[in-house]
Amino acid sequence: MKKLFKLILNTIPRPILIRLSYLARPILALLLKGSKFTDPIDGKSFRMFLPYGYGTQRNNVLSPSTLSLERHRLLWLYLLNETDFFTSKEKKKVLHFAPEQAFYKLFRNQKNLEYTTTDLFSPLADVKADICNLPFQDNQYDIILCNHVLEHIPDDTKAMQELFRVLKPNGMAILQIPQDLSRATTFSDDTIVDQKERAKIFGQYDHVRIYGRDYFDKLRSIGFTVIEEDYTNKISLELVEKYCLAKGEIIPVCFKK
Repeated sequence: MKKLFKLILNTIPRPILIRLSYLARPILALLLKGSKFTDPIDGKSFRMFLPYGYGTQRNNVLSPSTLSLERHRLLWLYLLNETDFFTSKEKKKVLHFAPEQAFYKLFRNQKNLEYTTTDLFSPLADVKADICNLPFQDNQYDIILCNHVLEHIPDDTKAMQELFRVLKPNGMAILQIPQDLSRATTFSDDTIVDQKERAKIFGQYDHVRIYGRDYFDKLRSIGFTVIEEDYTNKISLELVEKYCLAKGEIIPVCFKK
């Protein structure tokens, strides 16, 4: 199964994968029904989660029902338990980059959210836009969600500046990225253009860097106030394992003062 999933991820374009996954989800959820692992997004339980990874495959990480990964389930729990994202009585304007299926319908149906999605290629995007040149006004959004996008962007400084520009004062941006916390500094090399070489070095064929611990300071240099939220330390180890979270993953919670 691991080899099959790896082949699918590396050969089928992401927009097509998104469309095909809508057909596969109910079948996978039925076949893998059980009680060992639970997806906190929809509360459904399974005997196993699916493997995932463009290079090295990780076991028990892809939820059969929502197709959420570790980072999605962690973000869901943080938004649910630590913010008023779902409960605010005041309507919030939300901008969501590269919207994930795990969240798309749920966020769209939230009555307290004015929800806009954006991406260059995703079929789920309301607005087709370049993150480095956004067609939005200054200080427009209360909340920005940008999950594993910046590692794809050659000029991530410009992208961060645009995110800061369109965020309202006192607004919150959650800017998750794949990160190697053992690295002090981010590694990039523009001369690596071969997709197989990129996959080997950066972990995925369309990634252009590996972020280190300096990622948070780069966000601060743009103007954000950054909280390095190690939310798995606020959750019992039993639930970390039950929800198939990545222990020690940091959520970059950013504010514009």
